[in-house]
Amino acid sequence: MLTKINSYSEYYSNLQPEFQVNPKSSFKNYYHETIGLGKRLYIQIKRRPINLIAGLIQPLIWLILFGALFQKMMITVQIPYNKFLNTGIITFTSFTSAMNAGLPIIFDREFGFFNRLLVSPLQSKYSILISSILSITLITLFQTYIIITFNLIILKYQYSIYQLISIFYITVLLTITISNISICLAFILPGHIEFLALVLISNLPVLFSSTALAPLSFMPHWLQIMTHFNPMTYAIEMLRFILIHNINQISSIESTLNSSIYTHICQNISILLFINVINFILSKYIITYKCE
Repeated sequence: MLTKINSYSEYYSNLQPEFQVNPKSSFKNYYHETIGLGKRLYIQIKRRPINLIAGLIQPLIWLILFGALFQKMMITVQIPYNKFLNTGIITFTSFTSAMNAGLPIIFDREFGFFNRLLVSPLQSKYSILISSILSITLITLFQTYIIITFNLIILKYQYSIYQLISIFYITVLLTITISNISICLAFILPGHIEFLALVLISNLPVLFSSTALAPLSFMPHWLQIMTHFNPMTYAIEMLRFILIHNINQISSIESTLNSSIYTHICQNISILLFINVINFILSKYIITYKCE
């Protein structure tokens, strides 16, 4: 028995940390903290993959069933409803995934692990925010890849390289925007029951107050006003312009500047970036207030 205890003691005494804290390299420490917290979130997903599987199945169900229900409806002569719906489903998938970004933080608060993070010698508490956003962004990109693969194989859609880059860029932009909001709610709300209730209540209103399922011309005036306050609308419209109008390249700088389509896309990107900055500042303020 004594020999076994000595062997354990020798084993643990020889263990070395994955990285050494370097007081002169704050960026390197910040990087290692973010990666370490991200690995922990990855282990949680690996142990409970049901959330990831549900997030993959849900958009495909919407795409198949809702598209089949309104397949005879034409938005215009050139645009069938399936193609119109596709961009809305991609965007709504990123929205629903990003709304769950604050869920691990709320569970950490309830089970006491978050207190351990607060007293640990982290270089910056903002690594908690960054690791959560990076984790949910990678999950959303994977879900988007599955939807695109489904469109290529089953629906026989064709995408150019420019369109694929645009899809992933806009998806990342929207995911970061909504993730910041979700993380803010995770620090403000008292528990996971209130958080899940708010997510459940907000999903459908956000979906129907955007142009995911129908164009603005189909909506009553009061609903059209609501769509302008919905961040998802701007992401959907950008994707729809790029995918439906089949924009691949602009021959010159002059044509880019004079193109009303690109002007519209740039305006939407500016609005999303502005919302992103406001949300990030708000998230940092809340983390500072709650954690320090």
